[in-house]
Amino acid sequence: MIRASLIELEAVVAIASQKSFRAAARQLEMSPSALSHAISALEQRLGVRLFHRTTRSVSLSAAGEHFVRRLQPALREVSSTLDEVHELRDTPSGTLRINTSKGAAQIEVLPMILEMRRRHPDVRVELVTEDRLVDIVAEGFDAGVRLAEAVPQDMVAIPCGADLSMAVVGAPSYFAARPKPTRPKDLLGHECIRRRMASGQVYRWELEKRGREVTVDIHGALTLDNDDLILQAALEGAGLAFVSDRAAAADVAAGRLVRVLADWTPPFPGLRLFHPSHRLVRAALRAFIAIVRESTPRGRGHGKTGNPKERNAS
Repeated sequence: MIRASLIELEAVVAIASQKSFRAAARQLEMSPSALSHAISALEQRLGVRLFHRTTRSVSLSAAGEHFVRRLQPALREVSSTLDEVHELRDTPSGTLRINTSKGAAQIEVLPMILEMRRRHPDVRVELVTEDRLVDIVAEGFDAGVRLAEAVPQDMVAIPCGADLSMAVVGAPSYFAARPKPTRPKDLLGHECIRRRMASGQVYRWELEKRGREVTVDIHGALTLDNDDLILQAALEGAGLAFVSDRAAAADVAAGRLVRVLADWTPPFPGLRLFHPSHRLVRAALRAFIAIVRESTPRGRGHGKTGNPKERNAS
C-alpha cells in the first residue's frame, strides 16, 4: 500500500493551483527546495510523474490531472472534518464536576449551574456538596467553590457572586423574655445555638465594627452542624443563631426572625470559584467561568476578610 502524508497531498494541489513551485511553497510556508523534495519523493513512491517541469513552467501530467481531480474533494472533506473537531474543542460538552459546601451551593452556585445548563445543554454538571475541604485534583473535580481564604494558594481563584454578610437572629418568642443584645459582650448572657465545624471545632462568632474585631466564645446548650437545623431551631425560639444574612432574609422579612447586632456584621469577601493553574481549562469550565463572571458584581471583595475557613458558608 502506497502512503502519502497530508502535507504531500496538499503540496500537489497547491502546485496545481499556483502553477509554480515557488508560489506554492509560499502558500504552504515551506522552502521551494523542501517542496520539490516532497513532490519528488511522492512521485518516486507512486512510480509516475505528476508534473511536467521546465525552467519556466509547471503543468500537470495526465496522471497528475487524474490525481488532483480525485484528490481535491477528499482534501476538502479532510479539512472540513478537522475544522469540525477543532470546533468541538471550543464547544462546551462532557461532564463538569464541581465541589462546594451546601451553604455555598444554596447561596450562589446552583443558580449559576442552572444557567449553564440552559446555555449549554450538551454539558452535564455534577455538583457535590460537603463541608470538609477536599483536594479537588485528587478527587477528580474540575473546580471547587469555597470562601476566599479556604482556597489553596496554588489554585486560580475567581470571585463568585456577591460579598457575604452574617446575621445574628432570634425568634420574637425568644426576645419576648430577654432584652436584645446591643454589644458583642451581651451575647454572653444569651442562649446561643452553637455550630460544630467540619474540623470538629465549635465555631466562635466573629463580629466587627469600624475595624474593631471581636470574637465571642458563645454559650448554649444546643450544638448543631447544619445551617437548616440551626435556622429551624432559631425559628422555634431555641436561641440566637449566627447564619448567612441571605439564609435568614426571608424569615426576617416575614417577621419570623428578628435581626440584631446588624452594625457588627459587615460584608466580607465571599466565594471563589477555583481550579488548578497547571491544567488546560476545558471548554465546559471556560463557559462556566464566563457565567460566574457575569453573575458577580463588579468591584466586590472589599469587605471584612475574617476567617472563611471557619465560617459556615465555606
